[in-house]
Amino acid sequence: MSHEEHLKYASKEISKPVNVAVLTVSDTRTKDTDESGKILCEILKNKGHNIVYYEIVKDEKKEIENFVKKAISDENVDVIITNGGTGISKRDVTIETISKFFEKTLNGFGEIFRYLSYEEIKSGAIMSRATAGVCNGKAIFSIPGSPNAVKLAADKIIIPEISHIVWELKRQM
Repeated sequence: MSHEEHLKYASKEISKPVNVAVLTVSDTRTKDTDESGKILCEILKNKGHNIVYYEIVKDEKKEIENFVKKAISDENVDVIITNGGTGISKRDVTIETISKFFEKTLNGFGEIFRYLSYEEIKSGAIMSRATAGVCNGKAIFSIPGSPNAVKLAADKIIIPEISHIVWELKRQM
């Protein structure tokens, strides 16, 4: 079946809303000051998706793990999106923490994110460690915490494919 035939066949399922758990990883942000988390939730809601969880945790391995464990064990959650803690400083542990959960890695996500980032910020894009994978039938995206990075990832990559990814994961179960 061609990609176009596959999408045509799946189009009714692919248009359904997705349930998302959003996590901001930051040592300094609160719900009042978390611009990136608010932007991400707003973009998802505006596209008809549901926010099941929206939390902020410190850039600490255990706090990130606890959120991911809760979200992947919740049958009402289809997708987990984290923002923040993806850089190269010693405090940035999101990628190391989240990637341990991956049963499969969606390499194309990070590659495309860095390509699109390069178009905007040039060579600084090499410091992005954005990644995505699958765990327990759920997609997990980990993106940088800047507002521009959140908008780029959500608008250009995640939103266009989120329902399709969820449909693919659910039909395999």
